[in-house]
Amino acid sequence: MKLENTEKRDTQIANEYKAEKKWEESRIFEYNPPTPEQLSSKEVPPEGEVVTMAYPYMNGILHLGHAFTASKVEFAAGFKRMQGKNILYAQGYHCTGMPIKACADKLVREIDLFGQNFERCTLKDLVEEELETAPAPTQSDTKEDVTKFGSNKSKAAAKNIKTKYQFQIMLSIGVPLEEIHKFADPQYWLEYFPPRCRTHLQRFGARIDWRRQFVTTDANPYYDAFVRWQMNRLKELGKIKFGKRYTIYSPKDGQPCMDHDRSSGEGVGVQEYTALKLLVKEWPEAIQTKISNSLPGDAKVYFVPATLRPETMYGQNCCFVGPNLTYGIFKAAENEYYFLSPRSARNMAYQGLFPEWGVFPQVAELKGKDVIGTLVNAPLSVHKDGVRILPMETVKDSKGTGVVTCVPSDSPDDYATIMDLTKKADYYGIKKEWAELEILPLIETPSYGNLTAKALVEKFKINGPKDTKLAEAKELAYKEGFYQGKMIYGEFSGRPVSEAKNLVKQKLIDSGDAFNYGEPDGQVISRSSDVCVAGLLDQWYLNYGSDDAEWRDTVLDWVNNDLETFQPEVKHQFQQTIDWLNQWACARTYGLGSQLPWDHTFLVESLSDSAIYPAYYTIAHYLHKEMFGKEPGILGIKPEQMTDDVWDFVFARTDEKPQTDISEDALQTLRQSFEYYYPTTFRASGKDLIQNHLTFYLYVHTALFPRKYWPKAIRCNGHLLLNGLKMSKSTGNFLTLEQAIEKFSADATRVALADAGDGMEDANFEESVANAVILKLYTLREWCEEMIRDARVVESADQYAKVIAEEKLKSYDIVQRTGERLIWDVLFENEINSLVRETEKSYTASWYKAALKSGFYDFTAARDFYREATKAAGVGMHKDVITRYVELQALMIQVPAPHWAEHIWSEVLKKDTSSQESRWPSVPEPDAKLTAIREYVRTTSSNITSAEGLQQKKLAKGKSTSYAVDKDKRLTIFVAKSFPAWQDKLIDLARGALEGLSLDIKKIVPKIPKPETKRSMPFLQSLKKSLDSGVSANNTFNRSLSFDELEILNQMVPGLKQTVRLCKEVILVSVTDEGKSGVVVGQDGKEGERKKELPPQAASATPGSPTFAFENI
Repeated sequence: MKLENTEKRDTQIANEYKAEKKWEESRIFEYNPPTPEQLSSKEVPPEGEVVTMAYPYMNGILHLGHAFTASKVEFAAGFKRMQGKNILYAQGYHCTGMPIKACADKLVREIDLFGQNFERCTLKDLVEEELETAPAPTQSDTKEDVTKFGSNKSKAAAKNIKTKYQFQIMLSIGVPLEEIHKFADPQYWLEYFPPRCRTHLQRFGARIDWRRQFVTTDANPYYDAFVRWQMNRLKELGKIKFGKRYTIYSPKDGQPCMDHDRSSGEGVGVQEYTALKLLVKEWPEAIQTKISNSLPGDAKVYFVPATLRPETMYGQNCCFVGPNLTYGIFKAAENEYYFLSPRSARNMAYQGLFPEWGVFPQVAELKGKDVIGTLVNAPLSVHKDGVRILPMETVKDSKGTGVVTCVPSDSPDDYATIMDLTKKADYYGIKKEWAELEILPLIETPSYGNLTAKALVEKFKINGPKDTKLAEAKELAYKEGFYQGKMIYGEFSGRPVSEAKNLVKQKLIDSGDAFNYGEPDGQVISRSSDVCVAGLLDQWYLNYGSDDAEWRDTVLDWVNNDLETFQPEVKHQFQQTIDWLNQWACARTYGLGSQLPWDHTFLVESLSDSAIYPAYYTIAHYLHKEMFGKEPGILGIKPEQMTDDVWDFVFARTDEKPQTDISEDALQTLRQSFEYYYPTTFRASGKDLIQNHLTFYLYVHTALFPRKYWPKAIRCNGHLLLNGLKMSKSTGNFLTLEQAIEKFSADATRVALADAGDGMEDANFEESVANAVILKLYTLREWCEEMIRDARVVESADQYAKVIAEEKLKSYDIVQRTGERLIWDVLFENEINSLVRETEKSYTASWYKAALKSGFYDFTAARDFYREATKAAGVGMHKDVITRYVELQALMIQVPAPHWAEHIWSEVLKKDTSSQESRWPSVPEPDAKLTAIREYVRTTSSNITSAEGLQQKKLAKGKSTSYAVDKDKRLTIFVAKSFPAWQDKLIDLARGALEGLSLDIKKIVPKIPKPETKRSMPFLQSLKKSLDSGVSANNTFNRSLSFDELEILNQMVPGLKQTVRLCKEVILVSVTDEGKSGVVVGQDGKEGERKKELPPQAASATPGSPTFAFENI
């Protein structure tokens, strides 16, 4: 979006700079714990709390997605400050791990290739040619690959200039070309980006205590000591172990590739299989020569299918390959060879399954169709003479080994394929008897009997192996078999499948007929652009998950019973993650970070050094003066003095004083600060971190800290869209935080972020909203300034009318009366009191969009109604009421738009303190009677003006109207004092049919005379709807008004004459006899002329719902 006129924005930005300078000079966000003297005094010190967000990674500047998460912390900090709490909001900079090192290494290569300033890079180097059409997929998959380029162009291939090189990415985020070469040194990233992160957050108006900032890695020796202490203590507690385990591994980098080391595939783990060894008994005649030329005469070749259901191997009756897939025969040991996909062979090479690490020697290449008909021995199978290799067109080489063993008793896929092969043997080029082996019942299930696959294929009417309903059938078969099934064949017959599964697996492994095999459960690409594998490595790992059930259950119990997650979905995702999360590699050899204390060849992994750093915020400024820890902090403590025992004492793990030369006062200062602020009471993060960082955060806190310091609340948000689309640099739909602030101002950006959404679903930052906020804030600021600075004060409504009639003023809003409150003043005060309380509830629940609505949009709408109502009534606004409104509006918007609030608070209202020191206002409980009057006035006014508007539209379309719209008119309002008798009778019937809060209308209908049914049913439905919504029976059935309707209408008469076009007279008629007659009521409330015949609409009037008629005069 391009902004045409920036004057209003520029005015807002100028005010923002002024406010930020004031806050920085006053050090208003620098809180400290109470001193011992304050603690011993009678005055209760403010409550200390820590609020944080997951610190951003320093391989670039902050974008709007970072700002969205930061805004949640910002709003929480702002509101908690207004509650009088001592809020610690600090900021660290995450630099650990591979991303920075990988990017720096890319720049080294690019500088070698193109020169220091990339002067040898030509346009040709930047152009990537794309295929004219995407290659057809070789098999169905669960989702379309949307990354493939498709085109019908018949001429030259399409060309795009993309950010192909790292130096282009650096240019795109604003790094000057001549400076990019410096980033070939990883440490330069730490010097360049953290200061910019601080600058942009300061411009955002973040309420951060910058004394506490720090970078991670050994670049800060204090934080380095903190990480080493954490790892030492976890190891001593048995939470860190060493051994062989599967992990996602990058062969190129030579180390595990954890979530933060990946350019794609975050959250992907290792899927473990049982790999079977099906020994070849006889090759097809057509390839025997090729095989004999490739292998020794006595070679044993095994087809190697990977299965998740080893307990079903008794029922194997064939083995499938993809006829069009490419396979290899790989040497696994002396005289032993495996037939499988090259992708799976590459995985096995890093699991000790081939002679040499990382090498998978291929001796032959074959298509799947070449081996159709091969006779193999299937371990455990009832078919002892062997089974055949058969074609299956839906086999993938992206999962498993590309070889699939067939168990048609319990796999719907296998059953459907076997039936298809049997029917079309000639088409597939096989012998029919190869597919007709007996299907052995293996597992008895309550829902599907002992042939689950057959039952499900028939139930879903599946027509063949490509039927889309197979996916659902397969899932049902697995769940039913595993959770409800019982073995009915084999040595484990009678046992539940859930028990037999691992027993059968171990039997196969012990006999040498199978081995363990793992692979990534999805593609993972490292930051170095390597396709990762599953490696079986000797490594240090955090023992999350079922191996330490006590630890896991402690975390789960905290999530279930104590942790505030604000949304049920967040709690559910934590529960799911804790259920599946397993051991996590906590060390690597490449990248930036702290050395593993007991093995300096390893660095602590980036998600393992960032689990408890909010605790570090509580003492950071005491330890060092700047982010790198080069200069000791105010206590004069050196990094080497921060021993493990000192950290234990500081973080209240022990009361025993450590052996140290740190003074006792300094130790007590550190500990007191931690105990005062901790635990974290609000932590904001993107939802994607639940599956790793946030769950680790809970695990490590429960391991290292006493229970009272465990995290109290975690608030997760969805990703941020920009203008309804995913943010992407390549498409240009992208905004950095700096750009957003420059374009819209800080406050307009903040308000638009609050408006973007609060739930787990993706939120949406609309530039049009941010642009509209600029105007709304500007006009509201101008109006507030006029109301306070230029007020023209009068003593009464009569004086107001006189000034309006006799004087010419730029704005008549500035004419404000004093003296007694009128009905409009009281209604407005009651409404804004209600909105203050509603806004407080939303902030407390961290629903910031709702708080913005009630505290900003509804607040100004209430003011607008008050302005128009008092203007139309000819009485004007009350000075004290308006001053109170301006003050409350500044306080309501202080959380999302603090710069604007500061201007109004300090410059307009002339308060002695900063708005940042203001407290949440205490307002009276809203008066239900006044609330009812307000809604009555609004609804009645809206109904009347809408009715007249409808007549205007009819006239514009050339249709006839019931009166002359463009001539003087009279408005008659019909008011009922009582409800119709027929409704009272229905209410009596409803009371009798009520059961709890449920109204059974069917019981009432037989008691209603048939002529009354038509008008009775809508009324009964309205009663039922009210009860179903939770309104009590008493409130639903007792319909008396809490106010005098005629009195309120008389107050409305002057305003109606102003708002209804050419309305010269308003008459109020109190109807009787169910609307057949009535009496005119004057403005003094006295009855006048009696009317015996009234128009039809008079009969529709009920208390609180008047009807009306227009007529010309």
